[in-house]
Amino acid sequence: MTKLSIIIANFNTRELTLKCLESIEKEGEGLNYEVIVIDNGSSDGSWEALNKLREKNKRLVLIRNEENLGYVKANNQGIKKSQGKYIFLLNSDTYLKPNSLEKLIEFARSHEDAGVIGPKLLNHDGSVQASCFRFPTVKNAILQYWFGKKGLYDKYVPDGNNPSEVDSLVGAAFLITPKALEKEERLDERYWAYFEDIDYCRRVHRIGLKVYYFPEAEVVHYHGVSFSKLAEKNEQWKRLIPSSKIYHGLFKHYLINFILWSGQKWRNILRK
Repeated sequence: MTKLSIIIANFNTRELTLKCLESIEKEGEGLNYEVIVIDNGSSDGSWEALNKLREKNKRLVLIRNEENLGYVKANNQGIKKSQGKYIFLLNSDTYLKPNSLEKLIEFARSHEDAGVIGPKLLNHDGSVQASCFRFPTVKNAILQYWFGKKGLYDKYVPDGNNPSEVDSLVGAAFLITPKALEKEERLDERYWAYFEDIDYCRRVHRIGLKVYYFPEAEVVHYHGVSFSKLAEKNEQWKRLIPSSKIYHGLFKHYLINFILWSGQKWRNILRK
């Protein structure tokens, strides 16, 4: 039976992580899987709670970092430790809906061209959460912010209930297939957090594989909770800007930011 490795990076989200693990144990019944949790130096009792849980859950593998190494390095630690054919990166602020794991694996098996597959993300109230991106290019920035063509630079939800090919997916629930792992095993550790999911999807496209949004599988996501712990709210831009510079390069980073700034400025003038 195909083995699945579920990888979760935790930093001070003890209760959410435990809830996530509980949903995995319930929904993973009958599957051959392991769960690898990387604790990034939490101070909220996460490590003690996870150790206690490990005594009862033999599928749980724990890695402890003495300090917060960031989302990307933690996930790569999990990938390196993993034994699975498929890798499922899962945020600590999520929990699985019925049969989600089985559906994702079945879809991956039947689509040999898949590199990354993402489930439908739901808010806690059951509403659908936007989780797909078009690549953030200069052209798309101009079309949206200067010419008003909406939806090119924002997260969106594909129309309909069928699987859709997309440019990229948010990394909150991110299944990586064996073909992608063979050539693009790890996330790029130049990113501390942010843009690493778009970057990975871009690399997957470059090796000739596809990225799929698969709405039949559903995962509830408490949007922003896990990443809000990475830094104080007014400090998070300090993580976002370096990642943007890495992804775009310096020239395109500043060009795109000028396009976004000038477009918003012009719209504000027109409103007045």
